[in-house]
Amino acid sequence: MPSKQEILKQLAGWIDPYRVTDGAKFRLKTIDPSDTRGLKSDKGGAASRLEAGVQWLSTEQDKLYAQDRRSLLLIFQAMDAAGKDSTIKHVLTGVNPVGVHVVTFKQPSAEELDHDWMWRCYRNLPERGRIGIFNRSYYEEVLIVRVHEEILRAQKLPPECIGKNVFDQRLRDMAAFEDYMARNGTTVLKFFLHVSRKEQKKRFIERLDEPSKNWKFAAADLKERSHWDEYMKAYEAAIRATATPRAPWFVVPADSKWFTRLVVVGAIAEALEKMQLKYPTLNQTQRADLDRSRALLLKEKK
Repeated sequence: MPSKQEILKQLAGWIDPYRVTDGAKFRLKTIDPSDTRGLKSDKGGAASRLEAGVQWLSTEQDKLYAQDRRSLLLIFQAMDAAGKDSTIKHVLTGVNPVGVHVVTFKQPSAEELDHDWMWRCYRNLPERGRIGIFNRSYYEEVLIVRVHEEILRAQKLPPECIGKNVFDQRLRDMAAFEDYMARNGTTVLKFFLHVSRKEQKKRFIERLDEPSKNWKFAAADLKERSHWDEYMKAYEAAIRATATPRAPWFVVPADSKWFTRLVVVGAIAEALEKMQLKYPTLNQTQRADLDRSRALLLKEKK
């Protein structure tokens, strides 16, 4: 098995082209959804690389939990059928579930609509020592809400709070919130799984043709597909407004699921490595307690 340093070096070469830290320079058209950095689609090789990365993540996550000082928030955004669920599943296989909390944000409930638009995300942020995963997130407020502004009108906001700059204001709030999180020990990584319209069509047809996948398809998916260009503009605007060194976006090619998972593993591994995680060290008093406990156990006859 390759060493940690070898894994990190290899993963770094795959993630750097998709990292966005300066939103002003970003254009979505520069990322090809079918790109794989020249790697072959041999699933055997990809699987072994992914397994090595996941095993290392498991060890680092254990240190994160034990240290109980930092936390990691992973945000996943994508068009339908881009592979969010499967990516989360494969990347976090083997990670201790005690230290991970996954939240899927769907249509707001009546209770959530009685609060500000960020409230339901605030209350699900990861505790120190844990990894939080948002399957969709507060970014829906500048994505689907921007494409379907009737949703905005149903959010019980006073009229004066819905001006022409409402989405720009929300994006500024998101950027400020993520900076606040970073300054309080939570690393924020945002992933846009960038699937092509052609690949989405292929996956939709698979869902229709294969009985075991029928449940994944909803007629509403086609309605959202008809707004493809609007969504791409909304994603680009969101990334441009909120990508920073402290809270980067990773615009990950998603036409090849195996490559998507490698990039996501690489980004998470790199973030954990930068935390310089270590198991807590015991002070003199704590070590003395351990020695006494050991002595008591050794005295037992059974």
